[in-house]
Amino acid sequence: MKNTIHLKPRFCFTFILAALFTNFAVYSQTKDSRNNPNLDKQVKEFLNSKKNQWHDLNVPESDGQLLYDIIIKNNYKSAVEIGTSTGHSGIWIAWALSKTGGKLITIEIDASRYKEALENFKKAGLSEYIDARLADAHELVPALKGYFDFVFSDADKSWYINYFKDMDPKLIAGGCFVTHNVSRNNNYSFYEYVSKLTNYKTSLDTNGAGVAISYKTGK
Repeated sequence: MKNTIHLKPRFCFTFILAALFTNFAVYSQTKDSRNNPNLDKQVKEFLNSKKNQWHDLNVPESDGQLLYDIIIKNNYKSAVEIGTSTGHSGIWIAWALSKTGGKLITIEIDASRYKEALENFKKAGLSEYIDARLADAHELVPALKGYFDFVFSDADKSWYINYFKDMDPKLIAGGCFVTHNVSRNNNYSFYEYVSKLTNYKTSLDTNGAGVAISYKTGK
């Protein structure tokens, strides 16, 4: 015969309240772990200290903010950046991922830029959210394993379509492929290519250096 535990009504009610409070506390703790005012302060101070100093193939601030907003809006968690440079865009991406519980893989072929990016990531307090790799993206991008929900392409422009084709099977439905330096007067062949795909919805943001934003709507 199974042992049966009988709870008095008052004790039972207290027990239920305690359980609910515990669950709420755990939920609150998890939620609060993604709101880190100290990290926000460190990132903002670092970005302010480097304002107007991001040269060497980095994105302008407005495009960095755009990347951040896309990730936050869609709660993306698994990101790839093709072309780190010295880390400006990676900082905006990783900052957003620190709030969604995600992580960034970023790829840079130039050793000096890669080394500077690592230092910038550290100063911004975002190293733990970034897997920075010194590699040739032509080789590494096709070899990446797994699935991703966000891609930022900002390496050699002549290879844009190839990067897209390599990452398309790994980008989940609902994911976003963002391509830098694209406008009707710049790298327009890529825009024409991606705009014709029936399983993507693409728009152009012209507020910064020109950004093609392609949301994957199906397989």
